Amino acid sequence: MANTIEQTIINFVKGGDNSDVALLDKVLHQDFRVTNNGFMGTPGVTIIGKEKYLQNIRDGIFGGLPRKMEIETIAQSGNIAMVKLRLESAENHFVSYNSLVLDIDNEWRIVNNLAVVEAKN
Repeated sequence: MANTIEQTIINFVKGGDNSDVALLDKVLHQDFRVTNNGFMGTPGVTIIGKEKYLQNIRDGIFGGLPRKMEIETIAQSGNIAMVKLRLESAENHFVSYNSLVLDIDNEWRIVNNLAVVEAKN
């Protein structure tokens, strides 16, 4: 049975929290990108492709910390969807907008993750 939009997002978060590259590889579209403005203190826009993102997970640069997750909104039109997500780890607050497509194998996949990460005080 195909994943729902919600399950795809849950798997995305779980994959990051657990550094599970295999799970992430299944829910990320081949053209997946992370887009961030002010990423880790660097000025301007940073875009990271799927392979670099998965390598950063493998290397422990991203992920590995459990986060509380709240899906705020899911908006779907046919075979595309947008999900707004709030996450909280021991270190950071995240607001994440995720664009999804229903892929040719009838599975929802994340194409873009647009996120703001703020350190907790």
